[in-house]
Amino acid sequence: MTALSRDANNISTRIEKDYPNDIPPPPIFSDPLEHRSFLKFRLAQAYRIFAKYGYDEGVAGHITVRDPIRPDCYWVNPWGVHFKLIQPELLLLVDHEGEIQEKESGPSRYLNRAAYMIHSAVHEARPDIICAAHSHTKYAKAFSTLGVLLDPITQDSCAFYEDHSLYSEFRGIVEDREEGLAIATALGPNKAVILQNHGILVATKSIESTIFFFISMEKCCKVQMLADRAAAARGLKPRLIDPENAADTHKQLGSDMGGWFDGLPEFQLLEHEEGKRFEYIPVKKENM
Repeated sequence: MTALSRDANNISTRIEKDYPNDIPPPPIFSDPLEHRSFLKFRLAQAYRIFAKYGYDEGVAGHITVRDPIRPDCYWVNPWGVHFKLIQPELLLLVDHEGEIQEKESGPSRYLNRAAYMIHSAVHEARPDIICAAHSHTKYAKAFSTLGVLLDPITQDSCAFYEDHSLYSEFRGIVEDREEGLAIATALGPNKAVILQNHGILVATKSIESTIFFFISMEKCCKVQMLADRAAAARGLKPRLIDPENAADTHKQLGSDMGGWFDGLPEFQLLEHEEGKRFEYIPVKKENM
């Protein structure tokens, strides 16, 4: 049983009977074009959030979102445009064969080949995934050189307990389909994978959740290295949270729903700073 309501942005929302009362429900859309427009707006915001945190590294890094109208395609940034400059009208619609869709895509038609190789494989292997993000962030890069998983040493790191994996190879820039498939295989059913000597990739069922868990995992990598260094200076090892409590904490903090809710403030803050919120202008039939 569902009920429809409208949120502060005048977006139709569905409230499930068993949806937690203390968390507002995500928006849903009856108009697929409005849904596409919202996801493009949100994805462009996600890139600007990455820019704010300094998650850019030249032309490297990419965030993708599955298209709600053509689920065999995804939206991605044009290669060579700074994350801070990304707007919805610049995004490219790309299919799983790496073909840029001419009608829907923005004017700059440069596609990052590594983005295609990685994200097409992930989106194909995991139909449940809506958004995937990868970039060469400072602490994730440093931690990835150790070739190990995060330990459950804090409440926040428990969000990744038995829900992230390791791709223990580095074969240079991802330029072939086999490497993309290997990364997708390493990700498995998890929401994140550490790419050895490379960085991290996070993939979930919403843009908000992906952005939140990416930011959180970057912080967890930093905390892990700080804790390991502090412990080593004392001839100790960090104390791990026991498996039962780690699993219970993951259940509470590591879900897609929890990630979506935790991610909302990042987008609210960006909207406050930029003074720009989502507004849908229906496309005229003759322009469709």
